[in-house]
Amino acid sequence: MLGEIVAVVKSIQLVKKSNINSFGASQTGQVTEITATEKGESQITIVNSEGVTTSQTLLPGLQLLVKQGDLVKAEQPLNTDPNVGGFGQEESEIVLQSSTRILGYLAFCFCLLLTQILLVLKKKQYEKVQAAELNF
Repeated sequence: MLGEIVAVVKSIQLVKKSNINSFGASQTGQVTEITATEKGESQITIVNSEGVTTSQTLLPGLQLLVKQGDLVKAEQPLNTDPNVGGFGQEESEIVLQSSTRILGYLAFCFCLLLTQILLVLKKKQYEKVQAAELNF
């Protein structure tokens, strides 16, 4: 039962992978074959010490770190990480660092708005006094 759950979780993780992820080896063993498919994907075949063969498909455009005959460990990266340098990032939500910073910003904006309103009112009052002095 637990093995089935782990297999389902691993298959879900594989579905979420895209060409902006680093792919890890599915098992420990030796890379016996690397082939390119018609779509440009790389198919890597790994055979472990017990003779169990697994095949992984890496999306097109990824630079491989392994070559045929290499020994790999489980979850060892098979390709370079395309996210190094900040390129290829997906858009996501903005995470606020601190709620007090936002409250401080809102207080600053409120004070700025209030100051501007008071300055406009003071200017209007000054203009009324000037207009009254001209009439005399």
